[in-house]
Amino acid sequence: MTGEQTSQTIREILRTHGRMADTDALAPSQDLYAAGLTSFAAVQLMLALEEAFDVEFPERMLNRRSFASLDAIAGCIAEIANVKAAA
Repeated sequence: MTGEQTSQTIREILRTHGRMADTDALAPSQDLYAAGLTSFAAVQLMLALEEAFDVEFPERMLNRRSFASLDAIAGCIAEIANVKAAA
């Protein structure tokens, strides 16, 4: 999956599970919590991301910072995928 495909998938999941209507207008580094993401929606988002990307967020990534922006989410997914590929 390319970076653009990853980004688009994250936006789609954020729209559906993060309950955020206009994810296309979000800048990659924009604070998602300031844009309306709630803690409950972040949990739903995490579960949907795990399913969509076939990854599992390690305990150290289960924090607000990991889901603070599109860039942060993509970075976590890339890191998990790299570790998974190396195993």
